[in-house]
Amino acid sequence: MYHGRITKASKKRKYNIGREAVETTIGEEKKKKVRTKGGGNKLKLISSKYANVVLEGKNLRCEILSLVENPANKEFTRRKIITKGAIISVKTPDGKEVNARVTSRPGQAGVINAVSV
Repeated sequence: MYHGRITKASKKRKYNIGREAVETTIGEEKKKKVRTKGGGNKLKLISSKYANVVLEGKNLRCEILSLVENPANKEFTRRKIITKGAIISVKTPDGKEVNARVTSRPGQAGVINAVSV
């Protein structure tokens, strides 16, 4: 018997590891390359100034002005952390200000994609 348990607890293995979440913010573009299981790579976006926004059927590279709201966590809204589902205010190339919802996972995809709200 192992102190009342039927079987012995398993040891920690390398494939059990997790990593700390990347909290993407607004600022100069910074990315981090991380090797994943199986030899693949992930680009983690630490901060970015631009987002790819789908506006009226066109893809535009827009400048991020601010974070309006992050429904994932009100603490993220306060700290201006961008995650999937966050609503950001962007400036289109022709100068209009539009709100957009983030559709990509910036901490895992390495890019901010959004659709206009």
